Amino acid sequence: MSVDGWHTLLVLGGIRSGKSEFAESLVADAPTVRYVATAPAGDPEDTEWATRLAAHRARRPGSWTTEETAANPGRLVEVIASAGPNETLLVDDLGGWVTVLLDPAHQPADDTATITELATAVRSTAARVVLVSPEVGLSLVPTTPLGRAFTDALGATNRAVADACDAVALVVAGQTAWLKPATPAHAVPPAATSPEAASIRTAPTGATTNQTVSAQAVPADLGAGDVTLPEVLTPAAAPVPAPATPEAPDTGDWAAPTMALPMIATGLVIQPGMELPMPDDYTGPQAVDRLATLDLPGAGLGVLEQVVGFAAATQGTSTPRPWDSVRVLLIQGDHAGGASAGATPGESGRRARQARAGRGALARLAAENRAGLQIVEAPASAPIEDGPALSADEVEAALRYGWRLAEQAADAGVRLLVLAACGAGAETAAAAVLAATAGAEPPTVLGRVITEQGEIDDAAWMVRCAAVRDALHRTRRSAREAKDVLAELGGGDIALATGVLLGATARKVPVLLDGPVGTAAAMVSRDLAGQARHWCLLPDHGGRPGVRLAADVLGLTPLVDLRLDLGEGATALAALPLLRSALTLAATLPVHPSLGGPDDDSDTGTDDGRTDDDEPDFAEPEPAGPGPATTGSDEPVSPGRRAD
Repeated sequence: MSVDGWHTLLVLGGIRSGKSEFAESLVADAPTVRYVATAPAGDPEDTEWATRLAAHRARRPGSWTTEETAANPGRLVEVIASAGPNETLLVDDLGGWVTVLLDPAHQPADDTATITELATAVRSTAARVVLVSPEVGLSLVPTTPLGRAFTDALGATNRAVADACDAVALVVAGQTAWLKPATPAHAVPPAATSPEAASIRTAPTGATTNQTVSAQAVPADLGAGDVTLPEVLTPAAAPVPAPATPEAPDTGDWAAPTMALPMIATGLVIQPGMELPMPDDYTGPQAVDRLATLDLPGAGLGVLEQVVGFAAATQGTSTPRPWDSVRVLLIQGDHAGGASAGATPGESGRRARQARAGRGALARLAAENRAGLQIVEAPASAPIEDGPALSADEVEAALRYGWRLAEQAADAGVRLLVLAACGAGAETAAAAVLAATAGAEPPTVLGRVITEQGEIDDAAWMVRCAAVRDALHRTRRSAREAKDVLAELGGGDIALATGVLLGATARKVPVLLDGPVGTAAAMVSRDLAGQARHWCLLPDHGGRPGVRLAADVLGLTPLVDLRLDLGEGATALAALPLLRSALTLAATLPVHPSLGGPDDDSDTGTDDGRTDDDEPDFAEPEPAGPGPATTGSDEPVSPGRRAD
């Protein structure tokens, strides 16, 4: 089963509107796709038609399979009805199918009954199906009987299939408008009634309190502009360049709004098929190619070239700079029932309090990296073996709240987010999400349970496996839409992390993933916006089988294999200095003299071939204090700003 796109989706559009390309993009990340071609071969002398068909074939990846149904219009109904739950079908298009249906060779036939059979097959199919169809109802009524018969039959087909599909999109001039569902069932009141409220960008919040805000405590208001977000702690006050702020915004692409999401009268709509920004396709390869020209004494940066390419693509420049403002989002959310078997009661709360006090591995590594630390409490999740982990309202609220956290970070000038988590049963919930979205067997993606004494608890591991098994059995007939997966299996922490990834993608802020919650959220986010995974970087899989599988599905290659197990988020922070070092070398080293770079023997310049003006400014860090720095007032210390 594909983890991209909809369960059943009809894509409408005019000629050359881009409807086929849009439909293909929705299933591009599916493991396998069966392309159902409905158009007849046409006149052999019609070279223009043959060219069109060849262009469609050339766009299909080699992993796709193609099935022709032009010989028998009833074959399309059979293909859709017999497809299994692990299949993804792309039908292009219904106009060709209607053409074959009206062909005299297939007459006499009951066209109305055949259209009804098609709609019934779409409504009951277990597969993911995307159907493409031309929208001809906006043109003039044809003047010929055959033309009128075609438009009438195609109009009836489009209406029947649209009613059967979960969603309908209309593509006009390459732009997509979502016709169904027109409005979501749950929406959040807007922060303001001004025209500016139609933008996804959230206005900067004022001073925050010194307490963590619980996403469960105020579900009706999450995502609204007047909700206080959690304090951003600064475990150390090392002198670094001040980031952009709302009062002194960055003039570059970093701080700029990037898109406008669908809005309704009640607020922002987070729904499948969102068109979010993609990293730059050109600057990444340019930056990697540029590394071959630098004056490096050895063979180069090895696998760290991926870091340079990733940073270049997400920053939009072939000479990316090291991330100078980093924020860690620590999401705390417990899961009840068998998911948390073997976990010490209250341990996640202790870890969160420890981080808030500036102690523990996560806070110490954040201090070492001069990163801000924000601790967020997610809604508690009910036992997944007995019922949904969250209600639909709680999922909507958590997604919006996570989005706002990413928006707040972008407004504060944060250049990189690190997604961290601590919660009893979080790895079990992530395994359930992987099993639902990638077809994984729970025992293969669920890590061993380690007790406080360092012993392996196989009994607890079996209880966790049984919880996932029972949850999957309970939801075997449920939809596998993103929000359904979050409500039934994922829970509060994964839902909130998904919102963070979507918000960060919208604001072009890259995210370091580290652990099961982050990778599970990345899997779910692909159903909502396939672009989100391209803004994610995975430093290490930490030896966790679920993270390794998710990385394979997402196309993320772990950069190192340290197998550190310091808690989700801490491993990424441990690897961050290495990633920054690679970016520093890429940004500051000169071109090799043999390729036109400065000569080491010249009288001008420094020993490494650069002029004195090119020397980077390195500040000596001050000793880290025992806890988070504060200004002595209610205002928290923002990332990268000293508490004078």
